[in-house]
Amino acid sequence: MKTTHRVICGDARDMAELESSSVDLIVTSPPYPMIQMWDETFSMMNTEIEEALNAADGPQAFELMHQELDCAWRECHRVLKEGGIICINVGDATRTVGEEFRLYPNHSRVLTTLTALGLRVLPWIIWRKPTNAPNKFMGSGMLPPGAYVTLEHEFILIARKGNRRLFASGEERSRRRQSAYFWEERNQWFSDVWTDLTGTSQPLQSETTRSRSAAFPVELPYRLIQMFSIRGDTVLDPFAGVGTTLVAAVITARHSIGIEIEAGLIPLILRRLVDGVELGQQTVQQRYRAHVQFLRQRDSTKTPPRYHNRSLDVDVMTSQETDMVWVVPVSAQTAEDGTVIIDYEPFKVE
Repeated sequence: MKTTHRVICGDARDMAELESSSVDLIVTSPPYPMIQMWDETFSMMNTEIEEALNAADGPQAFELMHQELDCAWRECHRVLKEGGIICINVGDATRTVGEEFRLYPNHSRVLTTLTALGLRVLPWIIWRKPTNAPNKFMGSGMLPPGAYVTLEHEFILIARKGNRRLFASGEERSRRRQSAYFWEERNQWFSDVWTDLTGTSQPLQSETTRSRSAAFPVELPYRLIQMFSIRGDTVLDPFAGVGTTLVAAVITARHSIGIEIEAGLIPLILRRLVDGVELGQQTVQQRYRAHVQFLRQRDSTKTPPRYHNRSLDVDVMTSQETDMVWVVPVSAQTAEDGTVIIDYEPFKVE
């Protein structure tokens, strides 16, 4: 089996290189409006944004920033297949502009656009980031009423284009069953609060890119790709950043496309795709070990596993897990057009 991974230097607001209804899943995290590190990026999109910030008009800057993102969400709707799903990781912002401190509800504003586009909003996930910062509280300390609640979570918004996806062919139905997840993974992943993922911040060490990247951990798109696509699907990240979603696609044996406006990030993404081969091998082995550990630690008073997966040679909890088949990435090569091609082999227990 092979997968292909394309990185396009372009603008998410106009993805003309992508055909309509060509993508199975979108997993992305856009620049967050009203987070100061993104002011320059938004101002380059629309000079009125910088003018609003200079005039201390926070609400106007917030709306103008989202109008730029609206263009990207319209393009996402266009390229998404019927039944395809979009997952958007976004955080709200608190900020003082001029003399006014207030919350800027990014997640709510994005949901408004997704609904207006006709996407069907599904239950979302609260990603609560662990923090031990002793000075995390803002305002007047222990004196009411001037302190402010601290934001310690982000949202993973989830929406679907049209009705539930149909698997009409026997080949698609087979790939769907082979792409199943474990019972205990389902119970963890489909909770509406995730507390076990830590955000990452990565120095980019390049004069041609922003100084730091607010990247999410690879486990986040890895879960979402497993949850909402099947092996061999195409996953898009229109705000590719350092390519974390594309790396997760390598691990999970999906094709991927990344759109990134900063040309200086493209070489980094390509290197990470190649490095994703080794990470994929480690991740798949760890997934297997985690399941074995789950079986060993399962309470003996509860119903024991009733089924067996022959491909993995391991007991499983439900019949839907019995047809699961895994592959692992084993090599990467870069084609002349810059596409990275990943080869896979059947999983073998180490």
